[in-house]
Amino acid sequence: MTSPLLSRPGAVQVEGGTVAAHYGDPLREQRLLAEGAGLIDRSDRDVLVVPGPDRLSWLHSITSQHLDRLAEGAGTEALVLSPHGHVEHHLVLAELGGTTWADVEPGTGADLLAFLDRMRFMLRVEPGLVTPDWAVLSLVGPKAPEALAAAGVPVPEGVAALDDGGLVRRMPPLGDGGATAFDLVVPRGDLAGWADRLAVALAGIDAYEALRVEARRPRLGLDSDHRTIPNELPWLRTAVHLDKGCYRGQETVARVHNLGRPPRRLVLLHLDGVSEVLAEPGTPVITGTREVGRVGTVVRHHELGVIALALVKRSVGPDTPLAVGDAVAAVDPDDLVETADDTREAARARVQAVRSATIGR
Repeated sequence: MTSPLLSRPGAVQVEGGTVAAHYGDPLREQRLLAEGAGLIDRSDRDVLVVPGPDRLSWLHSITSQHLDRLAEGAGTEALVLSPHGHVEHHLVLAELGGTTWADVEPGTGADLLAFLDRMRFMLRVEPGLVTPDWAVLSLVGPKAPEALAAAGVPVPEGVAALDDGGLVRRMPPLGDGGATAFDLVVPRGDLAGWADRLAVALAGIDAYEALRVEARRPRLGLDSDHRTIPNELPWLRTAVHLDKGCYRGQETVARVHNLGRPPRRLVLLHLDGVSEVLAEPGTPVITGTREVGRVGTVVRHHELGVIALALVKRSVGPDTPLAVGDAVAAVDPDDLVETADDTREAARARVQAVRSATIGR
């Protein structure tokens, strides 16, 4: 389902994808999201709905999140885990009008629906995949609330209904600057109409991804792998309720949380940007000859240069020399928890050296 917004001026399609990577100037588009407001076409995401009177208690029992009292007009995140606690699905949820909406990573909706169907038993729920009918747009930037209001759209603290049956959902801020973010789920046949109605410039998915990486918000399948448990990612805070009852994979989550020692942790890496080709997700993070992690999403940021999300072993510290392919890498000092001030200063100096190598090319 190729997006109609690819016909807009300057659109360059994501390789093998259905949305725009950018509209001619990805760095300018990043600045637009950080300083003004821009609309990102994320219509490649899959969308599911779960109506039925048993939906919340049922979803509560099979996911990592506390959902049985999810309020009308509220949004949250949830995970589906394997029996061993590995992350299989990440859901962004919205509760509205007797239906729970979920949008998930592109191409994962059918597998999630198959899992949900297997878990229905005799409960009054009717999960469905509605990607052909509904699509996701993201409005991002400090001026995003003004753009919504000018278009006659509610500016919600949680989730609000749209006049065409869709919804608008406030999301966590993007980027270190805290750019306000909203997701809109709109009729797929009216993507172009909504782009015109919101009346802000279009920005490609590359700009969105750069701010997402800066904000350290992982994506399933890019920044996670088949071994990832929630304790290694910020999802432990946003998509897991540590005090709820039993669900599949809970034993692993609880045990690792109580011990306080997940095998890996998600960090922001700064790369020297010597290579014009960005590393692919899954590229090893190396110290000497030893592999100590993997990178996920790698982007060119308009201020920070080349940065990446990476899952690295807990043993990786501020003095650990790191490389990703041909690039020298350094962990962002803000991700060095429980380190002394002088050690953190040394880490800042290492990051500055990496960034200077990029700037001085």
